[in-house]
Amino acid sequence: MSDLINAAVTALNEKLAGAAFDGSAKFEIEGEGGVVIDADGARAGDDETDVTLSADAETFEGILAGDTNATSAFMTGKLKVDGDMGMAMKLASVLG
Repeated sequence: MSDLINAAVTALNEKLAGAAFDGSAKFEIEGEGGVVIDADGARAGDDETDVTLSADAETFEGILAGDTNATSAFMTGKLKVDGDMGMAMKLASVLG
């Protein structure tokens, strides 16, 4: 597992602490792997989920750090969403 995936799992679990997220989502980071988020928190994985968000490492790191707006990344094609768009929006509101 890559250092980026490990750091992402840690950061996402901190952001999710105390939040209620009742769906499932996966971040696919090009060349790095995947992070699955569900009611149990974030973990490295490649499970089937309600929505899959795909981006390169730079875009993902920017979104995670708060330097890149996820909606803007989606609108410019840097972030791809496959599946339940409503779940993607719910995840965005939970992660702030």
